[in-house]
Amino acid sequence: MSATDSSALPLSGKIALVTGASRGIGRASALALAKAGAHVVCVARTAGGLTELDDEIRAATGEPATLVPMDIAEGDGLDQLGLALHQRFGRLDVLVHAAAILGPMTPVSHIDPVAWDRVVAVNLTASYRLIRSFEPLLRASEAGRAIFLTSGRASRPKAFWGPYGITKAGLEHMVRTWADELEQTPVRAVLLDPNTMRTAMRAEAMPGEDPATVTPPEEIGPLIVELAQADLGQPVANVVFAHWKAAGTLASA
Repeated sequence: MSATDSSALPLSGKIALVTGASRGIGRASALALAKAGAHVVCVARTAGGLTELDDEIRAATGEPATLVPMDIAEGDGLDQLGLALHQRFGRLDVLVHAAAILGPMTPVSHIDPVAWDRVVAVNLTASYRLIRSFEPLLRASEAGRAIFLTSGRASRPKAFWGPYGITKAGLEHMVRTWADELEQTPVRAVLLDPNTMRTAMRAEAMPGEDPATVTPPEEIGPLIVELAQADLGQPVANVVFAHWKAAGTLASA
């Protein structure tokens, strides 16, 4: 892709960071942002998956991504990444936090403490550490946008989904609190519910489901790009992918 073509893209010159970028919704988000002109910093535990993603981004855009193989549960690593981004770019325009784990599908009273701690570390504590590390970089952007993936399970508890639903409920409370604190800044945060999508997590939770009947994650890419540019207000309600798809507009999502 030529520089002329790139400059005409909606996110040309923007710096975006995506967690959980090696597969599923994170991968789809990273690809969509890169194709829209952003330079994408791709974070995931799986180095091989990141390399494959980089190959796809290069093939589509002619430009490389920045690959960061790391476990987001390691808070010090997120702090170091924030410092590295500050030194290299001086800002962050878009943050998409898609990384999460399902955790054990078991009654709350049966959850192993080690498994509980891992789900809380990945789904909740890492989200706080992202906010802590990257808020200054988002503030340095003209219009920083933070997109956090959530789930309807946060407000609709169901047997055996405890660790996942509980941590997503905590995430929603945290993001809304943070967004309220940023009201007088150019930074805006949004909670995005992707509904059911054809991801490894979905297959883990619903092993008997026919994957052909579930929406592929690639379909969420255009919404991610739209949210990265949108004039967002306070996140009083989640943006729901199914509503956006049905209405064809963000205002009705």
